[in-house]
Amino acid sequence: MTKAVCHLCSTRIIMKIICIGRNYAEHAKELGNAIPTEPLFFLKPDSAVLAHRHPFYIPAWTKEVHHEVELLIRICRNGKAIQPEFAHRYFDAISLGIDFTARDVQAEAKAKGHPWEKAKAFDGSAVISKKWILTDALDSGWESIPFHLNKNGAKVQSGCALDMIHHVHNLIAHVSQFMTLKMGDVIFTGTPSGVGKIADGDVLEGFLNEDSMFRVNVHGT
Repeated sequence: MTKAVCHLCSTRIIMKIICIGRNYAEHAKELGNAIPTEPLFFLKPDSAVLAHRHPFYIPAWTKEVHHEVELLIRICRNGKAIQPEFAHRYFDAISLGIDFTARDVQAEAKAKGHPWEKAKAFDGSAVISKKWILTDALDSGWESIPFHLNKNGAKVQSGCALDMIHHVHNLIAHVSQFMTLKMGDVIFTGTPSGVGKIADGDVLEGFLNEDSMFRVNVHGT
């Protein structure tokens, strides 16, 4: 596979972090959730981004943080009400990240019918690799590129874009009906099955087509 790798400049501003929920059927099943008929999405603030080479500290207010590895896409132009057939023009690179989730806090909020941003949008909850692979440079098509997450050297999650319930083009079209996508936005496209609890001392490493994209050390409180 021929590829061109670029690095996200530390001064480049991330406009929005848009996260897609339940976009892999097996993940929805493992949590006992219904498979959605349309994309589900929520937002993380820019303060959620974990600084590169910084460890992830488990917050004191949760006892169950889960890892969720996800394929990321980078929006390269502004757009509103984008049609699926034109969606490929609005992103230029793919990468890998983690959507950390305070599962116990999320479950409690859901049970009460409350919003659960505090379980998803807390500081440091978004790992975004510094490496981005330009889609124009991929010979075989980005959709078939496998990705996986290792925890302490053992593979715990794996998938590829072809496994998604809603294709990336449809994600872009759907989200852009409700909010304008802007250059610099990052979309977390959902996590495959295998999510699990992290603990003090864990080491999480994400791979895109066997290339290491990030490595995160987990510290307890």
